[in-house]
Amino acid sequence: MGITILDGGMGQELVRRVGQATSLWSIKALLDDPDLVRAVHDDFFAAGAEVATTNSYSVLPDRLKRHGLGDRLEELSRSACEIACRSRDAHGSGLVAGSLGPLGFSYQPDKAPPPDEAAEIYARLARLHDPFVDIHLLETMSSLDQARGALMGAGVTGKPVWLAFSVDDLDGGRLRSGEPLASVAALIDEFRPACVLLNCSRPEAITAGLSILSEMPGPFGAYANGFTGIADAFDHIGATVDLLQSRTDLGPAAYAKAAEAWAAAGATVIGGCCEVGPDHIAELARRLKAP
Repeated sequence: MGITILDGGMGQELVRRVGQATSLWSIKALLDDPDLVRAVHDDFFAAGAEVATTNSYSVLPDRLKRHGLGDRLEELSRSACEIACRSRDAHGSGLVAGSLGPLGFSYQPDKAPPPDEAAEIYARLARLHDPFVDIHLLETMSSLDQARGALMGAGVTGKPVWLAFSVDDLDGGRLRSGEPLASVAALIDEFRPACVLLNCSRPEAITAGLSILSEMPGPFGAYANGFTGIADAFDHIGATVDLLQSRTDLGPAAYAKAAEAWAAAGATVIGGCCEVGPDHIAELARRLKAP
């Protein structure tokens, strides 16, 4: 099976181009400059990405409500999906993956609602994405219960679901909840996602985690972030990404070297998360796609 190249980190790429981090993060571009979102999608496709991930990671009821935007969920979900679709259509090929981020907050699974409650929210979001996307992408799931709720909800449309777990930056064998990564096997067996990935953790942790994930049935992949780690203060809705420090040793060549190890381990879906931009994706495509 060939390798599918994902895009990179939309949110951090938007912050880099605007030059300012806000508590709205990637939502701000949807509100103020949707053409910039389109430009990032276009640049990732031009670099060699084969999947456009919608700018909807943070388009979640709890985050929008916190900023007084609770009544704009449908509008912003549709906008994020339509922009990605227009970029894909202009490129002439590719898939659109509807990003569904973690409820509560990233890396904080204890703040997520229980699975039954989360399932209702994700089902609503999946239905909003359904007319536009090819895949539902559940991102940065950091505990078994968090992933369970997302899987229960996203399955309502019948479209393929890709499930991405975030692992501990210092121990890739554990989810950020502390649960063993090996324990996701039962969840995968129950819900049968079309692909299981590791995302938004240090590449070194993802490399370690993939040795465990590769023992499970089905396609798997990875897309790491370029942070030194996750600061303790980055733990609530409203926290800004300028609390997180970017690595200086993870340019395109270094990132691609890590990704080559993932491919050698059997990963068939590879891309980038936060701090991984078009230049990184171009190097991945150059190294990982057959000429």
